[in-house]
Amino acid sequence: MSATTKLTSGAMDASIAKEGQRTDSAPLGHALIDLARTDDSIVGLSADLAKYTDLHIFRDEMPDRFYQVGMAEQALLGAAAGLAMEGFTPFASTYSVFATRRAYDFLLLDIAEPGLNVNMVCALPGLTTGYGPSHQATEDVSLLRSIPGLTIVDPCDSVDIRQAVPQLAAHPGPTYTRILRGRVPTVLDEYDYEFELGKAKLLRDGNDVLIISTGLMTENALEAAKQLEVDGVEVAVLHSPTLKPFDTDTVLAEIAKDRLVLTAENHTVIGGLFDAVAHELALSGTFKKVTPVALPDEFLDAGALPTLQERYGVSSRSIVQRVRALL
Repeated sequence: MSATTKLTSGAMDASIAKEGQRTDSAPLGHALIDLARTDDSIVGLSADLAKYTDLHIFRDEMPDRFYQVGMAEQALLGAAAGLAMEGFTPFASTYSVFATRRAYDFLLLDIAEPGLNVNMVCALPGLTTGYGPSHQATEDVSLLRSIPGLTIVDPCDSVDIRQAVPQLAAHPGPTYTRILRGRVPTVLDEYDYEFELGKAKLLRDGNDVLIISTGLMTENALEAAKQLEVDGVEVAVLHSPTLKPFDTDTVLAEIAKDRLVLTAENHTVIGGLFDAVAHELALSGTFKKVTPVALPDEFLDAGALPTLQERYGVSSRSIVQRVRALL
């Protein structure tokens, strides 16, 4: 971003798409409709936020297979558990903060402990809203990684979301996905990419730097790699959309190569991707310095998203500056 770039996003704008960027409208809702047409077990639920999690697309197309439980997240997850016990494959939607902070015990005991096929698809992960700490789920992955048997997915774009939905439904246990909503950027189709649950994918290679990224930070990492390429710096980007189970083999194999290593995530520096990488390095007995690009261990401000991304060091420009300082 140049010094003259104007930061125009409104404080309450939850769209992460940049002006003029290719996007896909409500990929979650459309993917669920496509899946439900061939799978009678698919049902959708919302805690009064269907419009804001893109499940209204599914609701309007298949009203007989949609359940509105009202503003009661515990009831949302309890109802989803009951439907799963009766043989349905529920996709339950709300904001990430509500599913994790308010309904944690229901998620743990009603869904994860019996290993039910409930798919929580939750919007506003990390720094994707300007509402401030009440709506910024900056610690959701940290809360959930310790739950046994829970699969955690952090998609980069509309390609990830559309391809992940049928795999989430087919997965026998519970899943939690950090959904991007509205006009979702389309990025990964340029990289010969296919989502595979539990697998990390190398999007581009490079001899100087490796960025291991997840979620929307993969787009920022790819943008940073292009900017650094102008300076003659070769940057590899390894996208890890599944945070649990973690693709240890692929990550360790890429880290083993002689180059600078960073992680990039739309989450607090505690308990997310950086910790997962450090954990696996320690268990393998490998010594390698890894530098995190992540949100700080603090409550974030309200404001316009581009301004906040710059302030907290997770923009593509911030990644470029970090890499240049380390080389």
